[in-house]
Amino acid sequence: MSVNILKTAEESYFHESITREYPKMIDLYRVLPEEMDDLVVKIGQPRYRAEQLLRALYHESPKQMSDLHQIPSAMRDALVAAGYTIGSEDEVHRVVSEDGRTTKLLLKFDDQTLIETVLMQYNPSQDKTHPRSTVCVSTQVGCPMGCVFCATGQMGFEKNLKAEEIISQVLHFARLLRQRGEHVTNLVFMGMGEPLANYDEMVRAVRLLTHPRAFGLGQRSITISTVGVIAGIDRLADEDLQVKLAISLHAPNDELRKRLVPTAGPHSVEDLIIAAKRYFKKTGRRVTFEYALIDGINDSTKVASELAHILKGNGAHVNLIPMNPTAGGFNRPARKKVLAFQQILRNGDVNCTVRVEKGVEISAACGQLRTDMVEKIHSKP
Repeated sequence: MSVNILKTAEESYFHESITREYPKMIDLYRVLPEEMDDLVVKIGQPRYRAEQLLRALYHESPKQMSDLHQIPSAMRDALVAAGYTIGSEDEVHRVVSEDGRTTKLLLKFDDQTLIETVLMQYNPSQDKTHPRSTVCVSTQVGCPMGCVFCATGQMGFEKNLKAEEIISQVLHFARLLRQRGEHVTNLVFMGMGEPLANYDEMVRAVRLLTHPRAFGLGQRSITISTVGVIAGIDRLADEDLQVKLAISLHAPNDELRKRLVPTAGPHSVEDLIIAAKRYFKKTGRRVTFEYALIDGINDSTKVASELAHILKGNGAHVNLIPMNPTAGGFNRPARKKVLAFQQILRNGDVNCTVRVEKGVEISAACGQLRTDMVEKIHSKP
């Protein structure tokens, strides 16, 4: 038997044995750096190749395995034989705001899942040359929480996203920004879905996106928003992560909150305030309470006074969000009412700001673009 034939036979046996050991396709974007070290050794490569592979993945953002030109072809072949791949997200639709600073994408994964992700850019501060570029990612397709004023909440729950599918949303915008000489500076888990209801995959994505050997985003540049999964809040406090936590409160009493968030518990307002205090005590990170202002529902001066009373001395920050109009007949309050609500909170010694409005004209509220596109698809003859 010739040497070449023998070599081919050995390689074939090696690939078959590896494939048997890894029967399922695994996306490289879900592999933690420490796991990558072990992986490259397992496929017969020197450990330093892990560094090359990680740099290529997170700073070149390849779309498929054949784009990994920074590593030897033999290593690429071994990875493929071992069942590793790079999941590909396709951009189905893009809308850009009139000022060009908000971009909303509809992405499709290999299983035909459609999700939204948004890029919001703000003017740079005096000591920065690049704009603040915040990516808003989805963690689920649909949402199980059922908030009545939210387009995602009204579409129901379909599935959890995997860590690599969360990461792909960030990398998609990272490619776009790299072409402009810019980069992702902040990340918010405020897109479709409840992040703490997909806890393990969400945290895995955070660890990969903040790992200095992976994407390298600062932990304090990340905000995780929850509508009130208290077990998840407590669990997150134990993760030793310096991420920010935002809790969607939306009401100062349980009756009104239950009307807006049907899945809320009987004592959800008090429970969430106590959970926020526990989170702050354990992490030292101040919690933000998000409050979607809805015209005629939760924006009265009486409601503002009640909110100020329950939050006074709490040390938390309130972020008032004049809601983007969605289906269901809910509307945004007049600017004068928003400012009056804010002033009552401030008079009650509650730290409070009004969120800068981004992307209203392009339906940037989570779920709106996907809903619109799915309806168009289904209405085609």
